Amino acid sequence: MSATAMAAIAGNTLRESVRNKIAYALLFFAIVMIGSGAIVSSLSYVESNRILQDVGLAAIRLFGVALAIFVGIQIVHREVERRTVYTILSKPISRAQFVLGKFAGLTLTIWLQAACMGVAFAGVSLVSGAPLAWQHLAFGLLVGVELALVVALATLFSSFTTPMLAAFFTTGFWAVGQLTRELRDLGAASGQPALKLVTALAFRVLPDLQSFDLATEAAHGLPLTASDVLLPLAYGFGYTTLVLLVAVAIFERRDFR
Repeated sequence: MSATAMAAIAGNTLRESVRNKIAYALLFFAIVMIGSGAIVSSLSYVESNRILQDVGLAAIRLFGVALAIFVGIQIVHREVERRTVYTILSKPISRAQFVLGKFAGLTLTIWLQAACMGVAFAGVSLVSGAPLAWQHLAFGLLVGVELALVVALATLFSSFTTPMLAAFFTTGFWAVGQLTRELRDLGAASGQPALKLVTALAFRVLPDLQSFDLATEAAHGLPLTASDVLLPLAYGFGYTTLVLLVAVAIFERRDFR
């Protein structure tokens, strides 16, 4: 697999994505929400720093996911709709290189936008006197992994369906991924073997996105161990790789005629 071909596709995707005006609008509102955390926290006489950081970290995560879904659902469909995919694939570029290059370019775009939100959050925190620690770096690192996974899911659904359905499926997977632990625990506590089996299987198959959320630890300055960061990193890398393999397999078999 040619790394040069993938890099070329990734670079072109990055250039296209950074010109997306709606993505800039979402980024603007994210920064506004981060800044509004300072106003909201000023209304409280207790734990104002925690409120500020809770709002800011939530904004980074939610708007980052929104950007990943909004831009990602069009990652393949746009090329098919414009029929530029025929020109690209007529060159010595495999379908796998095309999909992975698109994924890489979009992931870089989302990471850049998330970094802008992180800089805004750090600036607001410093101006407001809220402490910053290495837990915030750990939060940012795992959010980056989560966003890459969401982009992979968007790439998967975009490879075989319309943008509307891709948005619905990706958003659904992300929403359910926030609840897989609760569903597993409910099934285990239900005392019903069938329900316990189903919820345990769902926990294994669906993404466990709660493992990437360190907002509470960052905002409260709670201690973290190396496993709190390394295990989610390994899990995110493995799940993203699996999703991309499925996306490539589907795209390889898609008929564009």
